[in-house]
Amino acid sequence: MAEYDLTGINLPFDPTAEEAVIGAVIGAKDMLSEVIEALRPEHFYIDRCREIYTVMTQLYMSNEKIDVLTVGDMCVRQGVFDQPTEARTYLMGALERCPSVSSIKKYAEIVTEKYLLRSLIFASKEIIDAANNSADSADAIVDFAEQKIFDIRSGTQNSSLTHIVGVVYDRVRAFSDLVKSSRENGGQPVMTGLSTGFSELDKRIFGLNKSDLIILAARPGMGKTSFAMNIAVNVSKRFRDKQICVFSLEMSKEQIVSRMMCSEAMLPSDVMKTGRASPEQLNNVMVAADVLQHLEIYIDDTPGCSVMNVKSKLRRMKNLGVVIIDYLQLMSSVNNYHGNRTIEISEITRNLKIMAKELNVPVIALSQLARGPEQRTDKRPMLSDLRDSGSIEQDADIVMFLYNNSYYDKTDPNRNICECLVAKNRHGETGTVYLGWQGEYTKFTNVEVKYQNPSA
Repeated sequence: MAEYDLTGINLPFDPTAEEAVIGAVIGAKDMLSEVIEALRPEHFYIDRCREIYTVMTQLYMSNEKIDVLTVGDMCVRQGVFDQPTEARTYLMGALERCPSVSSIKKYAEIVTEKYLLRSLIFASKEIIDAANNSADSADAIVDFAEQKIFDIRSGTQNSSLTHIVGVVYDRVRAFSDLVKSSRENGGQPVMTGLSTGFSELDKRIFGLNKSDLIILAARPGMGKTSFAMNIAVNVSKRFRDKQICVFSLEMSKEQIVSRMMCSEAMLPSDVMKTGRASPEQLNNVMVAADVLQHLEIYIDDTPGCSVMNVKSKLRRMKNLGVVIIDYLQLMSSVNNYHGNRTIEISEITRNLKIMAKELNVPVIALSQLARGPEQRTDKRPMLSDLRDSGSIEQDADIVMFLYNNSYYDKTDPNRNICECLVAKNRHGETGTVYLGWQGEYTKFTNVEVKYQNPSA
């Protein structure tokens, strides 16, 4: 933890519970596996207990025995104790004073609870200092306070430098799970993120990964909003417990849901506007409505909202899956840049990336493109076409463009094929993914493409 002036404040901790965890692990080598995922070295208040627990975790990661001799020897080598006899005496004493080895989970819960209370005290001190001394606006300080409390609740609060061992354990466990899933899948690669519902795109970007900022850009008329809404529905259908949040700064909630219903019911969009529907089409709409109403999709159509507004609303969600923002250039900035749109967009994209990381959720931000493609013979978008700021490309983990050649060439026989150009990909290769496009239903689909050459 950082250093604060906490005169007169007694920081909560339970020395008996901290020592009982140490004793329980010494008493039964398998006990550490019961708590290692939830209990971290930084949760301990007493330096010696924290350092011993770190040593135990290192031994566990190395598949070495955990007993008085092995733990004591490594503690001496790492300077926790001066002499082996001192180490062994302390460890044996911890075991003897441990009320019940089998109650380790309860002891760990007590240690963690006291850590959270201390974290709340530190956060409160920071919030008070910010309110007293900061030159920031009241809204910015409220956002800061909300973030501090959110971090404590989600277990991601900032702390002082901590040992790498906990992170190593997380990565090894995640990789082991991935290897197991791959073997169960016949040795095929397994996605690390949420599936978009588009198999070829998933293979390219490995799904929608936590903390990623994904930019989806296109010229008007290419279907970027439809594509984003298709992804929202696909993810929500496949991951029923995940909450999908859509921030629509251009279209109303009603327009967004109408598009979703058309795509789900395979209903031409003009029918939804005119009401000239057959009994079969009306029934299809009712079926689509029943499907959509059971999905965990939330829509906010507040115009001109800032990243701070978005983040404040997202913190109240319990199990975020994906965040979609339509679109980037319609967001507002907290600061006044006196009409300098480049700097303003740079701040917005930087804050979107920070938000994705803080909330540990993939964020898909739609973006306009400049008119560059219109001036070229090959009108496929490039990274340099991203409108208003080069920071969009810099801050994004993935940049995707949608391109349909038949929009420009009415004789193109591949009019129902749309190209998704993955122009930047921090997780893998760039390249083109082909999608089916059913414009009358505003729906994208998976296709196996044999791309025709109109000049052949």
